Amino acid sequence: MPARAAKTKPPAAPFLDSRVPRHVAIIMDGNGRWAKERNLPRQAGYRAGTENIRRLLQAFAERGVQYITLFAFSTENWKRPKREIYPLLRLIGRVIDRELNALHENGVRLVHIGSLDPLSEDLRQRIVRAIELTKDNTRLVVCVAFNYGSRAEIVEAVRRIVREGVACDRLDEATFGEYLGTAGLPDPDLVIRTAGEMRLSNFLLWQAAYAEFYSTPVYWPDFDEAEVDRALEAYARRVRRFGGLPDDSNGSRGANGRHHGA
Repeated sequence: MPARAAKTKPPAAPFLDSRVPRHVAIIMDGNGRWAKERNLPRQAGYRAGTENIRRLLQAFAERGVQYITLFAFSTENWKRPKREIYPLLRLIGRVIDRELNALHENGVRLVHIGSLDPLSEDLRQRIVRAIELTKDNTRLVVCVAFNYGSRAEIVEAVRRIVREGVACDRLDEATFGEYLGTAGLPDPDLVIRTAGEMRLSNFLLWQAAYAEFYSTPVYWPDFDEAEVDRALEAYARRVRRFGGLPDDSNGSRGANGRHHGA
């Protein structure tokens, strides 16, 4: 069973600046291409990508981001050759062992969305222990989408609603959201995809309905603090109307003269 986010506590720091996204979701793409361009095996790219995560979490937290969702492994990734999948799963276990204490000491709370069922018992237990250890941390919430697919998430939400006999007249968007794996988390404000692709790839399809999308040609292992600033600067320049129009009369525009309603 996936570890649900329903009881996620909000970070302690107040969310003050509407020009900074509260929740950033990242599709970490380009690890294999990064390795290929360096004549390295694909696993070297995955290792470089995982080694990049901690410093990027720190960079986003320092800039005021409170929630980060990382697309680590999709339900479709099982179609890849086993010689690529199994070393990747072993790498995930090693990353947990290597990074967990530092993340915990830095106040990071770990949450998982997706299904743990196909994983080995050992890896499932490592993930569950990491979630349990960090459950009371409040500096930054990091949601890891591992063995996750948004369509599967939505279908499972519908199944649960039917099983629980939710009345049709009680079912609205807010109620439906309570049955998703991200229950308790705010919707993402910004979705970043590295390596130049321009699609969501079955990632947070419901939750990202009004998220700003930012694509960069930079491969994930090379996505550094300067790239974080470029992404956040691009977000700060966006006009977020949510289907409406900016209202000059109510002072809802940001300091840069652009509307950033949340």
